[in-house]
Amino acid sequence: MAFQGRPHKRQPVVGVLSAGDMGHAVGQVARDLGCRVVTCLVNRSERTRALAAVAGLEDGGDLATVVEVADVVLSILPPAEALGLARCVASCPVSARGRLFVDCNAVAPATIQDIGRIVGAAGFTFVDAGIIGPPPHRPPATRLYVSGREAGRLLFLEDPRLTVCDLGTALGHASALKMCYAALTKGSWALYAALTTAAYRLGVADTLDREFAMSQAVVRERQLAMLPRLPLDARRWIGEMEEIAATFEAAGLPDGFHRAAAEIFNLLDHTPFAAESRQYWDRSRTPEQTVAAVSTVIDHLGKNHDQVHRRASED
Repeated sequence: MAFQGRPHKRQPVVGVLSAGDMGHAVGQVARDLGCRVVTCLVNRSERTRALAAVAGLEDGGDLATVVEVADVVLSILPPAEALGLARCVASCPVSARGRLFVDCNAVAPATIQDIGRIVGAAGFTFVDAGIIGPPPHRPPATRLYVSGREAGRLLFLEDPRLTVCDLGTALGHASALKMCYAALTKGSWALYAALTTAAYRLGVADTLDREFAMSQAVVRERQLAMLPRLPLDARRWIGEMEEIAATFEAAGLPDGFHRAAAEIFNLLDHTPFAAESRQYWDRSRTPEQTVAAVSTVIDHLGKNHDQVHRRASED
């Protein structure tokens, strides 16, 4: 579906860091709305380069060059990399005056405050953002929640594929919303992966599945559809679960559930299926095969939870 951008006298130049599954799609929305959109493809994979090309994003060269030409820098990458990218952007030898740095990553409000201090000290204006929904290729719209004193500057991204929701001036509100939302979605996926693996190892998997089919049919269908896909994103979600745990701890709640969820995703990341990509993966794989692979990983690790957690922290 082709979308026509609204006429504007002067749309901002947008720098997308990086042009992955979500980043290239957000970048394409900005481009279709009349923005010049640049990205940094130095040391990026062929797949990322292909996604950038499909979206019509310009290869702006190295990071400093992209930051220098961009009015708005969108940070869209795995949560564990968010602080590092903020430091790299802040250290670029360019004038940050008037430039907007937007962290769109699934990180805790406390991490957002750290990022804000880093880029703020370099002179950037900072906005906190949280993306809820799939990459914005088509309606219904993915939601871009934003907060901060300059959050309104992102309204230029409003589109049938992307709705910008301004949560006000308080930094951290957008990230807090994202954390609480992902605590349910990805947290429940981790829980289902854990309980089905436990049932498999305890010899009651078929009986449990029949009970779910009778009493939890809607939940069962959604979880079964998602289970074979979990290894594809497990590595990036380890850090997200740790950010959610930090969010809960800061709110005075127990953080153990989502720290355990990080370990479940780490087990999934140990399976052979984790080497697949979102674009190329075995869609014939069954939930049972996924659970069996996780069980094999547990046997291989010797149920060493410290080893599992150490891998999660390193990734």
